[in-house]
Amino acid sequence: MARVVAVNISDRKGVIKTPVEMGEFEIDLGMKGDAHSGNWHRQVSLLAQESIDKMSAKGILELTSGKFAENLTTEGIELFTLPVGTRLEIGEVLMEVTQIGKECHRGCQIMKMVGDCIMPREGIFAKILRNGVIRPGDEISLLAE
Repeated sequence: MARVVAVNISDRKGVIKTPVEMGEFEIDLGMKGDAHSGNWHRQVSLLAQESIDKMSAKGILELTSGKFAENLTTEGIELFTLPVGTRLEIGEVLMEVTQIGKECHRGCQIMKMVGDCIMPREGIFAKILRNGVIRPGDEISLLAE
């Protein structure tokens, strides 16, 4: 079963996000209160715990949820293999994958702190299609197109 490991938020871009008990997600916004929210195609970022574990296996210590500035840390699903357009139901929220990976911007604080950033290779981005709340432990379902 695929599920949410952590819900993470920050009020500034380019910094590590902090785990919270729940996140409120809105259509055309993303996660309320998060620096990356807004009416664009990268409203929510997701990264698998399995991807974080790959970095930990390289000897990079203290890698926890939110270190790569992801809103949702997941497990049990290989996110970066999902095609753009895939719909995910997580908790009460419906979202659609809009981008796989990203170009790492210059001066990335995560890269400086951690030494490597896996988001450009294995992180995904989505837009919100149905409002709702997501909490750690919520199941992730892939919806048929």
